[in-house]
Amino acid sequence: MIQLRDLGKEFPGVRALGGVSLSIERGEVLGLVGENGAGKSTLIKILGGVYAAGEYEGEIEVGGSVRRFTSTRDARAAGIAVVHQELSLVPEMSVADNLLLGKELTRWGVVDAAASEARAREILRRAAGAVGDTVDVTRPVGQLGVGMQQVVEIARALGDERAHAAVVVLDEPTAALSAAEARQLFDLVRERRSSGASFVFISHHLDEVIELCDRVAVLRDGRLVAVREVAGIGKEELVELMTGAVERPRASGLGPREEGLGRQAETVLHVDGLTVRKAGSAQVVVDGLSFEVRAGEVVALAGAMGAGRTATMSALFGLVNGSVEGEVSVDGKRVTVKEPRDAIRAGLALVPEDRKGAGLVLGLSVVENLGLPSHPARLVDGARLEKLASDRVKELRIKVPGLGAEVATLSGGNQQKVVLGKWLELAPRVLLLDEPTRGVDVGAKGEIYRLVEELTARGHAVLLASSDLPEIVRLADRVIVLRDGRPVGELGHGEISGLAIMKLAMGTENAS
Repeated sequence: MIQLRDLGKEFPGVRALGGVSLSIERGEVLGLVGENGAGKSTLIKILGGVYAAGEYEGEIEVGGSVRRFTSTRDARAAGIAVVHQELSLVPEMSVADNLLLGKELTRWGVVDAAASEARAREILRRAAGAVGDTVDVTRPVGQLGVGMQQVVEIARALGDERAHAAVVVLDEPTAALSAAEARQLFDLVRERRSSGASFVFISHHLDEVIELCDRVAVLRDGRLVAVREVAGIGKEELVELMTGAVERPRASGLGPREEGLGRQAETVLHVDGLTVRKAGSAQVVVDGLSFEVRAGEVVALAGAMGAGRTATMSALFGLVNGSVEGEVSVDGKRVTVKEPRDAIRAGLALVPEDRKGAGLVLGLSVVENLGLPSHPARLVDGARLEKLASDRVKELRIKVPGLGAEVATLSGGNQQKVVLGKWLELAPRVLLLDEPTRGVDVGAKGEIYRLVEELTARGHAVLLASSDLPEIVRLADRVIVLRDGRPVGELGHGEISGLAIMKLAMGTENAS
């Protein structure tokens, strides 16, 4: 049905995808697996028309003809639909309106409600069989459970015979589903596969890949390393293919971190029974997490996307849109964190995953950004602030055209140094680092690693959340591996390796 030939995509300083050639056969479910950052998202964005022809290398052949997509509409017209993990439904609109969005049925210039509802029922019946018959098409789609919303999204891709998708990409479709809802989804996929539809199934749950898929394609570091028949393959072999089995070179050519002060030092951060629920939902994103971080220690949170790393960091810093339970203590004193102000007073500082959206004020200068946490008063001592900024720029080797330059004009690595530097005046007891080197160049990455080691040498405690396995191996004294919001294992200093982390994250090995 579809042939991908030598697909490649490069971002500034990063080769995200290189030379990927892959076929998608009629009536098959093709699994697509790989570590975070392996290139899966880039590949499906090319396939789905998010990246237009000319923005990537290689070609896409559909039904024997080379196609050049300039938009997602072009890909959809060619029969390719992508159902993203974050669904693209309009919650306030009815099921029928969502199914017919962009191709409404009208009569005398107005939407024909009766005809639309009849067509919606037909689409659901064709796409989802008996399951579709249970859906009230007049109900706002936001009132449905996540599982049924997923069914509606797939029905929109598959069900309309005038514009149906021949290939549907399912990106982590079970991430928010219960076991029963996932089973229902699998039954739907199997039914549609038997009718000739094809699926690309992306999941970090390898048992689901093995259960549902016919073949599995493995990406590693932007390259296709294997395509295997699922029959006879095991999770252990998939993990080895995803990680390369043997350890990859240390990031930036730096050696492994020497064991920190943590084992002999006092506990700085103690977390007991941390549980986080989404706002307006019973969904638990972090479930009963307990751990401690000692002075001079780097403890890493590892796991697949959606495992609960960022939710943990957000909860500790008072940024969760939902409810938080459990106890948090800093230096033996219990603290209540309802907002970032409380966390800062308790001695916590956060370097967020999204530095531009949450870590910086892009329209302000380097000086102003570096002084934000330590100068909350309305009257600011400009001379002192400039002296502080100058010291930080020298200390962290931040490359700037001038202290008054807008922080938006700096490179990604230098922006990240500003995010880190703004906290140093407060000398936080605990530094929360969420993907601290994402999108920075190799040189800046090495400098950030050295800064982390300098901070721990001074007795600071560091909690690191990262999807970069070499980074975790490079920096961590201990690793807590999360899966579906729950801790599934802990690795000590001599046990940490990319393969060991992946086995725990994917559920192929248990550890205490």
